Amino acid sequence: MAKIQLCIDDYASTAVLAIGRDVHFYNFAEPDKALGGLILNPSVTEKTFLSMLDILIVASGSYRVTLRSTGHDLKPTDEPLQPGHYDIRPYSRRDTISITDEPWIMRIISQSSTGRENTFRTEVRKRDGKCVITGTINRRANRDNWTDFHAAHIFPLSSEDYWVQSGFSRWITNKGERDTGINSCQNGLLMEPTIHELFDGFYFSINPDDGYKITCFDEDNRSIDGRILDPVCRDPNNDLSARDELLSWHFRQAVLANMRGAGEPNFETDFPPGTDMMGEILSGPAAAKRMEVELSSRFGVYFLPGTLQSL
Repeated sequence: MAKIQLCIDDYASTAVLAIGRDVHFYNFAEPDKALGGLILNPSVTEKTFLSMLDILIVASGSYRVTLRSTGHDLKPTDEPLQPGHYDIRPYSRRDTISITDEPWIMRIISQSSTGRENTFRTEVRKRDGKCVITGTINRRANRDNWTDFHAAHIFPLSSEDYWVQSGFSRWITNKGERDTGINSCQNGLLMEPTIHELFDGFYFSINPDDGYKITCFDEDNRSIDGRILDPVCRDPNNDLSARDELLSWHFRQAVLANMRGAGEPNFETDFPPGTDMMGEILSGPAAAKRMEVELSSRFGVYFLPGTLQSL
């Protein structure tokens, strides 16, 4: 049985990731102990933030969220979220709140090497023809030159076992009889390479429940926050369109990765020729987990639980 790479890291070891946050949220009963936070970008409204908290907070009853400095209770409106400290308070004293322990899946930039993945790449290119995040059109497509474009998996190819065990193939309508569906173009989007890397790192995501708005969870170096996912990849009349269920899964994972506790670790991906890639991985955060995902993605190698935990 392949090991499924599920990661809930020790938040203390990743505290550096909280640097730059201008939104913090707390259990009102522990006002000095943040449950998590967010680097605020303009796309985040009060409604957006409340929906994010619905992913992160486990509550035995309903609750309200209050900006500590003003006493303002958030409402599900399109008013921009203000920076500050937010207290989460149950309406009933008998109710409790805590942070979810829902797993986050570590992922790296997806690799394509087999025939079925080549089909995925071809179908995504044909459907989209442009980066669906920035809108950049591939003007070389008529010469079959796709140098500046990647077919990105929404759900990571390196976690196919988890895909199968969780039954995610139920959302794919164009898979073959013996195909898991993970390489369906319904699980793909065409992106520029740097955008692909940001997408796989959960630096941004797309919320189909908010008009397909793009939300950045870190500094927005590419000016994509607040943009809308290009309609070319989500035409409801096209059976090959990307599935909303998978986009929602990615958005949920981005919230878990970036907002819970101190956040999950970021990984180095730039390994120039001559770099000791193995050494850098082993000296970096979550070394054993990262190595398993790297080997799984590059070579199709999987590990029994715990076999790399001594790294």
